[in-house]
Amino acid sequence: MIYDVCVIGSGAGAGPIIYELSQKGLKVCVLEKGDIYNEKDFSKDEIALVRRPIYTPNLKDEYHTIEEFVEGFWQKFPTYETGWSFWNGNLLGGSSNFMSGYFHRLKPNDFKLASIYGISKNSNIVDWPISYEDMEKYYEKVERVVGISGEVQEYEFMEPRSTKDFPYPPLEENKIVNLIDKACEDLNYKSIKTPRAILTKQKGHRNPCYYSNYCGSYACSSAAKGSSRASLIKDALVTNNVKIIPNAFVIKLNTSKDKKIKSATYLTKEGSKKEINAKLFVLAAQAVESSRLLLNSKDENFPNGLANNSGNVGKNFLSSSGGIVSATFDESNLPLEDLLASGLFVNRSIMDWYYTKEFKGGTIDMLFEHANPIRRASFLRYDENNNLVIGEKLQNSIFERFTKTRTLNMELFLDWTPNDNSFISVDEKYKDKYGIPVANIRIGSHEQDLKAANFIKEKAVKVFEKMGGKNIISDISSLPSSNLQAGGCRFGENPKTSVLNKYCQAHEVSNLFVTDGSFMPTGGSVPFTWTIYANSFRVADYIKENFENITI
Repeated sequence: MIYDVCVIGSGAGAGPIIYELSQKGLKVCVLEKGDIYNEKDFSKDEIALVRRPIYTPNLKDEYHTIEEFVEGFWQKFPTYETGWSFWNGNLLGGSSNFMSGYFHRLKPNDFKLASIYGISKNSNIVDWPISYEDMEKYYEKVERVVGISGEVQEYEFMEPRSTKDFPYPPLEENKIVNLIDKACEDLNYKSIKTPRAILTKQKGHRNPCYYSNYCGSYACSSAAKGSSRASLIKDALVTNNVKIIPNAFVIKLNTSKDKKIKSATYLTKEGSKKEINAKLFVLAAQAVESSRLLLNSKDENFPNGLANNSGNVGKNFLSSSGGIVSATFDESNLPLEDLLASGLFVNRSIMDWYYTKEFKGGTIDMLFEHANPIRRASFLRYDENNNLVIGEKLQNSIFERFTKTRTLNMELFLDWTPNDNSFISVDEKYKDKYGIPVANIRIGSHEQDLKAANFIKEKAVKVFEKMGGKNIISDISSLPSSNLQAGGCRFGENPKTSVLNKYCQAHEVSNLFVTDGSFMPTGGSVPFTWTIYANSFRVADYIKENFENITI
């Protein structure tokens, strides 16, 4: 059978494509590396679901290599040596199942950073080939179709909106938000309610949030979280135009003489090779793996990798700069019954320094530390002098931590400056258990990113100090956040400097589109997911309108 469309991956970049094209009547095949799970499969078992590789490959079998600049040289480390994983969810819906669901739009100036701030030395900053105005109606569509809860509040850098508010009311909040709001008011900062891709009301087959307290890092057993699987793919399946093939690890895209893709070769769970034929292919395997697949898809048409005769595939990989600032709170700040109230959200952000006159700033998003009790208790095994704590002392420390205090985190999101030392490549010396070259991730950051992160950190610390927080600590780093991946196949008008055109269609392969975060030239100072969803809806519209011409 020849499908109309073959989609590789099923996360945020794939869901809108599957949803829209299947409703148009196109026959869509989805190749998903992982298995299919539903709400009944999602428990809150920390050992089974977080501390073991249930939804991700065992790093001894399938790993990446990381290049870091150590003692004046770039040195390569397989991730099975460190446990640092860039796998974020091999299952239907991908990593969107496990997101915390912070949903911020990009701002108009995010689409033209080069024009606003110029191109800093040793950076590859460029303007986007589209504008905020091109994306606005698709941001609004995500609000309705995927489902976003919140309350629109004006602040200095707020983006223009075509609707007055979000379609779903805000989540219920822990009373610590009163301390946050008061501290920000005293400091002349503006705290705003964080939009979340979490339902507060019934939406079709999806139930509203039941405040389990297990959200970030866990898949949602009520379908309230706006994963691609729950919010889009389930509805797409009703059309009977979608075929999902799970446990299908795509290892090569094959081209014909006309330089179009004719088929995708994939490995089954048992390791046998199979092939899928389609008229049009959409790649959305998350940025690292999408670049890896293109680079591994070498043939006589593309000896350096598919759509890579220009040498741009893998370049300008993006993550998010920043880090975390933390503080503990106890009954001196808030009655324990309020502070320890389980499941209620913090849902506060500060965007006062999203832009400064001199440089691009960032966002502060606030949340309590994740519920994971084993992880939280493990941090208490050593005291401040790094001495092992055991017995009654450890027991008392755990009791105090879990019954008398609570840790509030401020997560900092800042632009990752694209540069020549941040890219994805493949190396024939390093192969997974199937004999396929693994992705190599060079993680060179730009000096400006760390400066901006420390600038925002100082603001976060002031808020905690004003709130009366204790044990204020920060972890600001130039290392990438492995669950935030973008770049590698940036879009643009010039085929010599970009992989995709403004519709995320490969310059060199007319029936190939890439719709995960790979297309982004810059990432904005927010998590990428809302923009990936919105752009995928935008690309779906283009494919629907031009399918016949594309596939001639």
